[in-house]
Amino acid sequence: MFVIQLTGLSGSGKTTLSNRVADRLKALGYAVEILDGDQYRQYLWPELTFSDRDRQENIRRLGYLAHRLATHRIIVLIAAINPFEAMRCEISSANPGSKLIFLDCDLITLRQRDTKGLYARSALPDGHPDKLTKLTGVNAPYERPQHSDLTIQTHRLTEAEATEKLLTFLLTNLPPQP
Repeated sequence: MFVIQLTGLSGSGKTTLSNRVADRLKALGYAVEILDGDQYRQYLWPELTFSDRDRQENIRRLGYLAHRLATHRIIVLIAAINPFEAMRCEISSANPGSKLIFLDCDLITLRQRDTKGLYARSALPDGHPDKLTKLTGVNAPYERPQHSDLTIQTHRLTEAEATEKLLTFLLTNLPPQP
């Protein structure tokens, strides 16, 4: 079984790096699945809100899916903010041998990237109808990992450099193929 949790703020590169690394691993003959927190929330459980409780439930469901896929020798990349240390530990406990990758990116860079317009919406004045009041790491909590197996500072590396760093780490730590 091999489950990789990628955690970091919105825009830190979780989905991008997961896609790049998955393509490279597939080219090497590995079975890989990406569990993207945003996609699964939108398509499979849209009833979940962004309350702390629902954020935890989203991760719990992703963790269960990851476990089921990993039992079939599929490498699972969970690309989700996963803001709570307790939930990251829960996923790790349920998936022995899993790895935690922290994509660390400063807020200046995240605001510049702002691929979804979330940081701009969080900066709107109070009372504005489009103001985002629960952006993780800005006006909602994000607990930095107490321990990660790998930290990639995505504001200091190019996308290609970050991809190589993650791929090298995974290839070094993957169990042998059958």
